Amino acid sequence: MAEKVENSKDQLDKELGLDYPCSWEYKIITDSKDQLKDSIKELFGNRSYNLTFSKKSKNGKYDSYVLSTVVFSDEDRKSIYENLKKDKNIKIII
Repeated sequence: MAEKVENSKDQLDKELGLDYPCSWEYKIITDSKDQLKDSIKELFGNRSYNLTFSKKSKNGKYDSYVLSTVVFSDEDRKSIYENLKKDKNIKIII
């Protein structure tokens, strides 16, 4: 008999076992890199971050970036993710 695997968001958060503050990366895919850069500047304000180009899609329509920053708590990490997810210039965020 197969064992049931819990796949809830809370369970995944517990499994991360992060010690805060720590460095965290968000992978972002966009088709409007200039607007993305402006959006991130506005979102982060004076907070330190690094946005690094990763690669261009096969057909050249999308660009991938890695956004790195220091997060200070679970809530902080999730808040950044949720705010990035709301941005119309971000097609996919991981």
